[in-house]
Amino acid sequence: MRGIWSANVAETEKKATQRMRRESQSHVDRGLKRVLSIPRAYQMLGRLLLRRQTVLRHVTDFIRPFPGCRILDIGCGPADILDSLPPTIGEYVGFDMNFRYIEAARRRWGARGRFIQQEVREATVVERDYYDRVLATSILHHLDDQESSHLFRLAREVLRPGGTLITYDNVLLERQHWFARFLIQQDRGRCVRTVEGYRQLARSCFQDVEGAVLHDTLRVPYSIWVMICRKP
Repeated sequence: MRGIWSANVAETEKKATQRMRRESQSHVDRGLKRVLSIPRAYQMLGRLLLRRQTVLRHVTDFIRPFPGCRILDIGCGPADILDSLPPTIGEYVGFDMNFRYIEAARRRWGARGRFIQQEVREATVVERDYYDRVLATSILHHLDDQESSHLFRLAREVLRPGGTLITYDNVLLERQHWFARFLIQQDRGRCVRTVEGYRQLARSCFQDVEGAVLHDTLRVPYSIWVMICRKP
């Protein structure tokens, strides 16, 4: 099975674990927020807040997998998306900086995918023009501009011509519902941007960028920006 990593996996996992112990300006895991680094707590919160149709719509309307589709999932978490992806996809590779999420994904999904602990900033390309879809779900708002730019460059290089990067993040809007704004301000990710802020980052690597603001993903007021970036 091919991948994008050239670093020694054991060394990568050791360094990622050390970094998680330090405070980041783009990601906060202090206090009660630290509980969400535990896979079961993270998944329980998702089941509590997510509307039932949200993930299904994301797969059918935005990811649009097809038989044999090769998918790279950046910031995959426990890889819960596999529960909604068809078994006919050709390959799934996910990486995340949280070793607990990766271990949970390995235990649950086994041979259905390849799961690697890896930080975005350290990911390097081995296979170019290989993947049909790159997913970046709820990850950009945890990355500063430099890290985000690296993600977009990585996606552009690993995507096959005609492939797409699909991002999904909370977003700051004018005249936003007060409770949606309040929840977003409590997020562990400290780099939530406006629609234009996300677009500007994407356009540094992709010319074909479109997206949609969603207000009905959770059972409470919330705002999500889904972005589709196509490689020519």
